[in-house]
Amino acid sequence: MSSRATFGTLKQIGAIVIAIAIVIAAGILVGQAPAIFGVEEQPEASITFDDQRGNGTSVTIQDVTLSDGGYVVITDGSDQPLAVSDRLEAGTHENVTIEREDGASRDLVGQLTATVHQDTSGQAGYAYEATDGEEDQPYLEDGFPVSDTATVLSGDSGVSNSFVVDSIDAPSAATTNETISVSAQIRNPTTFQAQQPVEVRIGGAVFARQVFELESGEVRNVTFEVETNGAPAGNQSIGVYTEDDGELGRIDLEFHTDPVVAVDAASNDSVTVSAATPEEGFVALERDGTVLGTSERLDPGEHGNVTIDLPADTSIAADDELTATLYAGTPDTVDAATPIESSGEPVQTVFTFGAVADEPGDGEE
Repeated sequence: MSSRATFGTLKQIGAIVIAIAIVIAAGILVGQAPAIFGVEEQPEASITFDDQRGNGTSVTIQDVTLSDGGYVVITDGSDQPLAVSDRLEAGTHENVTIEREDGASRDLVGQLTATVHQDTSGQAGYAYEATDGEEDQPYLEDGFPVSDTATVLSGDSGVSNSFVVDSIDAPSAATTNETISVSAQIRNPTTFQAQQPVEVRIGGAVFARQVFELESGEVRNVTFEVETNGAPAGNQSIGVYTEDDGELGRIDLEFHTDPVVAVDAASNDSVTVSAATPEEGFVALERDGTVLGTSERLDPGEHGNVTIDLPADTSIAADDELTATLYAGTPDTVDAATPIESSGEPVQTVFTFGAVADEPGDGEE
């Protein structure tokens, strides 16, 4: 073998060694990319906000965990917060007391929501509303703000003219399509006869309501037959409420059937489906991963004749394969919605448009 051939072989071996070294170095760099280039992991948070009694000026968050620090914001569904916590450092915090804002429009009672917000503004204090949502945005989980909802009862029982709920008796478990008995002892603490409504609420929503008339100082045992249809599945608060008082408990609600979506009919204008959803959601009609249309918002429960309107410029052939998928969330924020699952799989139905069209050939191009 000539010296020239030997030198060429050595050059090839050297090039291979250098290439291997570059590949290994690149792999190390990629593995360290977040640290080298300052790419941070998605911020995470969790929160527990239990039902409680309060004096209207403050609430207590049982625990909140923030990966990057931030704030807990209390709202009642309006645009402006009722209360904002002091800035919380990264980590877990227990029994966090949050005071009502000086300019808050109402006391901290009723159904309230606590949402965990990041601190991104680089300035002192919470700035989400002041920056029109550009800064201090909520922490997200599966596209939804990290939050929890609680019912806060007034702790000033007997101060007003409201009937008082001394005790309740409700089942600890049920399904979402049965009738349960909820009993309570109510009392008229005033010095005059009065007539007032008494309500049963599950998850903050009213499921039964009666009006009672009690003499001064009278104590009465009352019973409600409550239909659970429409209540969301899961562990929910259940309570009996008067005008300014109430008592709370918890109930585990199991969805009474398997979540499902079925396609009943189709035309050039719309698709009609039936659905059973364990939580608030909607049905989306998709083709090749693109959403063509959605149903209206669906409450928990079973629904028939659910219409999904198709845009006027949508052209669908008879042999097009479409998918009807059941989502949790609202149709106004499709991108933030998540598929509802059963046995670990999305609840959906794949069908050929022409097979369910109202007339043969409907939808053909």
